Amino acid sequence: MTQRNTKRKDIKPASEARMLIKNGTIFTASDSFAADILIEDGKICQISRGIEPADRDKVINAQGLEIYPGGIDAHTHFALPFMGTISADDFETGTIAAACGGTTTVVDFVIPGKGQKLSEAVSAWHEKADGKAAVDYGFHLALVDVNKEVLADIPGIVKAGISSFKCFMAYKGALMIDDDQLLQVLRAAKEQSALVSVHAENGDMLAHLMKRFAGEKKTGPEYHPLAHPADAEGEAVHRAIVLAEMAKSPLHIVHMSCVEALREVQAARVSGQLVLAETCPQYLLLSDELYRKNGFEAAKWVMSPPLRHVSNHDRLWAGLRDGFIQSVSTDHCSFNFKGQKDMGKDDFLKIPNGIPAVGDRVNLLYTYGVRCGRISRNQFAAAISANAAKIFGLYPEKGTVAVGSDADLVIFDPGKTGEVSVKTSKHNVDYSAFEGFKLEGLPAFVISRGKVASEYNKFTGEKGYGRYLSRKRFDVHGWGFE
Repeated sequence: MTQRNTKRKDIKPASEARMLIKNGTIFTASDSFAADILIEDGKICQISRGIEPADRDKVINAQGLEIYPGGIDAHTHFALPFMGTISADDFETGTIAAACGGTTTVVDFVIPGKGQKLSEAVSAWHEKADGKAAVDYGFHLALVDVNKEVLADIPGIVKAGISSFKCFMAYKGALMIDDDQLLQVLRAAKEQSALVSVHAENGDMLAHLMKRFAGEKKTGPEYHPLAHPADAEGEAVHRAIVLAEMAKSPLHIVHMSCVEALREVQAARVSGQLVLAETCPQYLLLSDELYRKNGFEAAKWVMSPPLRHVSNHDRLWAGLRDGFIQSVSTDHCSFNFKGQKDMGKDDFLKIPNGIPAVGDRVNLLYTYGVRCGRISRNQFAAAISANAAKIFGLYPEKGTVAVGSDADLVIFDPGKTGEVSVKTSKHNVDYSAFEGFKLEGLPAFVISRGKVASEYNKFTGEKGYGRYLSRKRFDVHGWGFE
């Protein structure tokens, strides 16, 4: 992001064992209050007014600033082998971008190869992250094969701190599982108090459309959204909800993009079913117009699900405000336009799917959510942090500002303005998916377990500081459902 005004000179970096943040206003998902925060050994040890600093304390004067729990992006893909290449951001560059953008925890997806043992895939992801991650991280595990051996491994995986599994209802012939397999996973996960997330698109419908467009020589990126219609997402969400009800299992919908899907979630929750959902900044702010006016440059925004018609934006924002959508993650999966996205210059089916976003999420939600009056500051804290912490077994160590919690904080300067730009982005890619978006209010400091990880978009942390998070099991009762 391009920054315009000078940084506050009364705020000093703080990375010692003890840190005191004075005079700020704290916002959590449930409370708003003015107080000082004392941090020691990476934990919040006191919150009250009028805390006096000791000689050894590093002090941040947060007068006029807003303090939120550090962001949690529960949907990233770092160093992911996909569609013949590997995503451009690894755990080093991806978590540095996260830190500079206000995110202090990521949960990345382990995606095994076909026939690979789950434990081998998890070990491979540990190797990707160990010694590289700049902020704390956890893992989800995708199940791309479902058989007796895989199901038998689920208890051990959960015991090792991976308490959420992802199933694909799309990518036929590659990642997709069928309804019977999804039912088996839902039942097996429930027995371990684990949560199942689904990529909900009707894979058969998508495969039919892709084959049809290929046969008609309709190969440009403008056909990508037509091959992923909103009805295919709505149908898959409905089917997943019915299967989850049959299994008496909770369900989580990832990267929800459209009204057709939202309606299904709303109906399920009104009926008393425990269905949770996330959306992403791209589905709140970008539209399918980008596919029609940019020639092959439209490949920059090829992702699945694709961008939808602009009419979906207000409904998704309302779903977030009204509690039908609990969190906003990114589905960060970055590929360079030159050398990766252009693999599909003659066939949109070969364009690697995904965009860079982990460093933009918190800033975009603050400007276009809070500052535009779409969500309150407390709802912002819930959407970027608290709800993901609760859903994925990280709360209250993460996701709130409380005594005993990890000192993960993002301190916003509401008077700071900027603009999203590839020139100042920390993503390891050659474009920004949100190029030119104006920002009103930016992180002054991002603190990860008591250490300043970034200062006004300058990374001040260290590679390898992030630790692996063994997550608790899913708490059904925490969401008011029996």
